[in-house]
Amino acid sequence: MATSLEPKLKALPAKPGVYLFRDANEKILYVGKAKSLRPRVRSYFNRGADMRVGIDRMVDRIRRIDRQYPDGFTLE
Repeated sequence: MATSLEPKLKALPAKPGVYLFRDANEKILYVGKAKSLRPRVRSYFNRGADMRVGIDRMVDRIRRIDRQYPDGFTLE
C-alpha cells in the first residue's frame, strides 16, 4: 500500500458514500459506491483479495482517493 494513502484510508468513515480513485495526473481511474466506505475502499489494498483482472494494476496507480456524500444518497 502506498504510504501516502494510509492516513486517508484510516480516516474513511464507516458510512455510505461514493469514492473516486485518481492517478498522479488527477485522471479518474474508478468510481464506486458503498454502504460502508471504510471496508470497501480498504478492500482494494488487500493484495490478492480481489481476483478481478486489472485490479492490482489499478491499485498501483492510485495516488488520491476522493469521497462524496450526496444529499439523499441511497444504495439500491
